[in-house]
Amino acid sequence: MTLIDTPPIILVTGATGYIGARLIPRLLEEGYRVRALARTPAKIDSRPWAGHPHLEIVKGDVLDRDSLVAACRGCNAAYYLVHSMNHTNGDFVLADREAASNMAAAAEACALTQIIYLGGLGEEGEALSEHLGSRTEVAAILRSGKVPVTVLRAAMIIGSGSASFEILRYIVERLPIIVTPRWVDVPCQPIGVRNALRYLTGCLQCEQAIGETFDIGQDQVVTYRQLMEIFAEEAGLPKRLIIALPILTPRLSSFWINLLTPVPAVLARPLTEGLRNKVVCQDFRIRELIPQELFDCRLAIRLALERVRQHQIESSWTDAGEVPPAEWSTPGDPNWAGGTFYNDSRQILLAASPGEVWKAVMSIGGESGWYYADWLWKLRGFLDHLVGGVGLHRGRRCPLEVSPGDALDFWRVVKVTRLQRLLLVAEMKLPGEATLEFRIEEIAPGKTMLQQVAHFLPRGLLGLMYWYAVTPFHNFIFDGMLRGFGKAISKPVIRGPERMLAP
Repeated sequence: MTLIDTPPIILVTGATGYIGARLIPRLLEEGYRVRALARTPAKIDSRPWAGHPHLEIVKGDVLDRDSLVAACRGCNAAYYLVHSMNHTNGDFVLADREAASNMAAAAEACALTQIIYLGGLGEEGEALSEHLGSRTEVAAILRSGKVPVTVLRAAMIIGSGSASFEILRYIVERLPIIVTPRWVDVPCQPIGVRNALRYLTGCLQCEQAIGETFDIGQDQVVTYRQLMEIFAEEAGLPKRLIIALPILTPRLSSFWINLLTPVPAVLARPLTEGLRNKVVCQDFRIRELIPQELFDCRLAIRLALERVRQHQIESSWTDAGEVPPAEWSTPGDPNWAGGTFYNDSRQILLAASPGEVWKAVMSIGGESGWYYADWLWKLRGFLDHLVGGVGLHRGRRCPLEVSPGDALDFWRVVKVTRLQRLLLVAEMKLPGEATLEFRIEEIAPGKTMLQQVAHFLPRGLLGLMYWYAVTPFHNFIFDGMLRGFGKAISKPVIRGPERMLAP
């Protein structure tokens, strides 16, 4: 740990995102005080570093200038790690433009000494993709204020859980023959996530970096074809046949990626459009200012795969974004709160301890499946993917436990009360809003009641039709799931499954 006489307060926006969630613990280790800005602070509360005495978690939104000014007040510097490109945002360029303008104004109003921004590589011009063009525009907007901005421009970041790495991993693992557009032979200069984080923390201690723009990347320039070949070798897979076809457009590629990977089409399309741009470093000054050992692609991929295999993914691209509201389904609210909603509540009594049942509840989804009729869950995920939803491919970050804010297949974790309750809110495409809740109650020693509660808040006539269409399937799917919990922990059923009165 680096000792700092008077630790300054460093604001980290995008604190729950892929880079932000990895940067914060490293700043704390360096001795800084950190103020983490999040729209959903509960997503940070479950992190292992959440209780650090030098960490302050504040609720706010970069699209809300007042909350951003409040977050900046008293800070010395700020990291701008926000990107509005997600499946809930239709116009990420407009949102990024507004957010960057708010950041520049807030930093100036609070007299910050530095903004550090992680942007994207790519030469400016008409051929630059919308995604990379937006990254460049954000840098320009941040620089329009009076606070000096340090810009780090990166191409693909190789690390467990990054969107680009997940696309690479799923495509190479699932396809022995890979048909791609011509971008497969475009040169790029990736960087390992650990190297990117070192540059980010180093910029705080380097006066020469203030107000400068740097390209960050490994020494080696590779093509995406070479990255696929290296990944296959490191993953122990047979050699992949890679065929480039000029007729494949970014739109077609994004739909293909949407079907094969956890990344939905709305994210895959701007990412694939950016692959047509040559993204290599032109400026290497930062290597002298912040020296470190740079991982080559092979080592970066190897380290990322080790994290995946060991289920030690520190953060994931799925972590970012606001948790959908679920207050309308809270027990105790009148039925008319937020509109009429429908309920399906069932329970089963198992000859098991609460800890044994909780273990099965914590493991649901992902590789463990849904304990019954997994093919139907996969079909539902596939149909969701077809209409641009998140589908089941996202899986889960850790197979043994979940925390508020985690993605769990096409659900998002809202609340976790150990040994008692798990609440999920749906993120699949629906004509309404849905939650799925599991509750555990010890009836007697060795006897535990597991309750499963599904709520649905329909949106218009289509929502009503959807609920009545799927209701007949609940009897065997939900009952089968409850029995599946008992099978998962090899414990007999004492009573049930049975319907229960709506809470």
